Amino acid sequence: MDRGTIKTQEEYRARLIIILGVIRFLLLQALSFRGHDESSISKNRFFLEMMSWYKEKDLNAKTLLDSTGGNHLMTSHGIQLQLCQACAEETTKAIIDDIGDINFSLPVDESRDASIKEQMAMVLRYVDKHGYAIERFIGIKHVGDTRVASLKAALDGMFLKHGLSMSKLRGQGYNGASNMRGEFRGLQRLILDENPYAFYIHCFAHQLQLVVVAVAKCCSSVLDFFNHVTLIVNTVNASCRRHDELAQEQHDNIVSQLESREIFSGRGKDQATNLVRPS
Repeated sequence: MDRGTIKTQEEYRARLIIILGVIRFLLLQALSFRGHDESSISKNRFFLEMMSWYKEKDLNAKTLLDSTGGNHLMTSHGIQLQLCQACAEETTKAIIDDIGDINFSLPVDESRDASIKEQMAMVLRYVDKHGYAIERFIGIKHVGDTRVASLKAALDGMFLKHGLSMSKLRGQGYNGASNMRGEFRGLQRLILDENPYAFYIHCFAHQLQLVVVAVAKCCSSVLDFFNHVTLIVNTVNASCRRHDELAQEQHDNIVSQLESREIFSGRGKDQATNLVRPS
């Protein structure tokens, strides 16, 4: 009975390692686990299809996974979520261990998810033992409202959960919202009352956005430029035909300039590309 139990445990562990390998790959590549159709005839079952591919490439894995009973497959959606949560906890633990007892700063922002829920995203920025500035996303917390007290309570809860000390905080960065940066009643003031060394810095990305808006408003030519660019983009992207016509026109212009030696070909020169969507 003991030998049978040990063998069963080893097989269970081996199946778990295979499934965790598939889950880690999907998580690292930010791929979906499930498609719109999870029936046996569907080809969009991302997690299950990858498991099938794995078994085709590794006969030992196929034997191991096919020999188990129906209750030990570990492929249900609930178990997938549990394993994903376990991966998230291990990743967070590694981040906290890397921070150790050193000081850190705290950028925080508010965002809404696809279900229109208000959430607070927390990031830790610190200098590691090699002297590199590291920025790590530590968690996201749903908040019922954006009042200062609610944000502070959510922040304290995340600090307590991860074993972080407010006394090690040396910087805090937010956007320009009054509930975040308020000098007298904002979140930064509550943190400063608790730790006077947690200096507040207005997020540079938000500052740059405000600068661009201010410059555009005070300079009519810049304002006209952005307005015309917006109109062109909206007009072209509203129609696939117009988009193709514009792309073909640009291609013909580049070919003509290359033939006339006005421009020259080469790596990084005049290739078709796309702008990254601004966040």
